[in-house]
Amino acid sequence: MKTDKQLRDDNPELYRVAREGGTEAPGSSELLHADKEGMFRCAVCNAALFDGETKFDSGTGWPSFTDPVSKDAIKYIDDDSHGMRRTEVRCANCDAHLGHVFPDGPERTGDGERDFGRHDRYCINGVCLDHQAS
Repeated sequence: MKTDKQLRDDNPELYRVAREGGTEAPGSSELLHADKEGMFRCAVCNAALFDGETKFDSGTGWPSFTDPVSKDAIKYIDDDSHGMRRTEVRCANCDAHLGHVFPDGPERTGDGERDFGRHDRYCINGVCLDHQAS
């Protein structure tokens, strides 16, 4: 894992978003339309965060996912900034700010006992992700 100084020197935008809690401009991420195959990893520490199979086009301008790769991959923090009530998501391994999670993801399509309602929408800054195709 890179130190904050290395991160700031190597990728100021990643540092601004991951370490200072910033947000990249909507529609600016190369990962917005990336293939669903493979794994999306933390760009700071390389921890696995999202399986490509959970990626979907939310129309929001940021890469979106329905579920993290495991319940322990993400840390959740209440965020009341900017006059809104949201849930911030961070990498559980290195504490990098990733984005936010919202309860307005796509409809569930299975017929399992608990497979009804909507998925969550993990709205993630693409600069905070590395995509490793399978």
